[in-house]
Amino acid sequence: MTNSDSATKTALEMLGPLGQRWAHVQGVAQRAAVLTLDLSNQERDLVVTAAWLHDIGYAPQLARSRFHPLDGARYVHAVGFPLVVVGLVAYHSGAVIEAHERGLGSELAAFVAPPDLLLRRLTASDMTTSPTGYPVQASERVEEILRRYPPQDPVHQAIRLSGSSLIDIANAEDARARIGQVHQVATDHYW
Repeated sequence: MTNSDSATKTALEMLGPLGQRWAHVQGVAQRAAVLTLDLSNQERDLVVTAAWLHDIGYAPQLARSRFHPLDGARYVHAVGFPLVVVGLVAYHSGAVIEAHERGLGSELAAFVAPPDLLLRRLTASDMTTSPTGYPVQASERVEEILRRYPPQDPVHQAIRLSGSSLIDIANAEDARARIGQVHQVATDHYW
């Protein structure tokens, strides 16, 4: 069983009952599979695994700090997923900014930051997937998050601070993926 197979099973068990959250996670995993086509099989499996687990900290039985990247990373580490996956769960989608907003920066810093390339792919996957699991533009996703959380909420504050960089990451990774897909189709067709 691959890491991503195990992560899928874990996510279904813990997030399946949460309905819309489960739909979002499925969409993020599908998007991650597309955005990682140019990576090695090992790197791709790490990102897709993290995509399945990135919101695991929302599971009621894991929510301790009320900061899902931290709660999720603690769980993913405890059950033995690779350290890169732990770091991806901990640091996805601008989590450093939100950790500081919540006063949890030192707790998050206990986890090793993952390779930037892999973090960008996971962040782009998350930021281009709606809460219901459908593809969206990153700018729409940022706007949706800002509407969903009141201005005083740490999520709102963090997205207000990091939203433009999250949009830039998502747009750059999406463009890179489209270029790679066009190149692959052209190469396959030519040869």
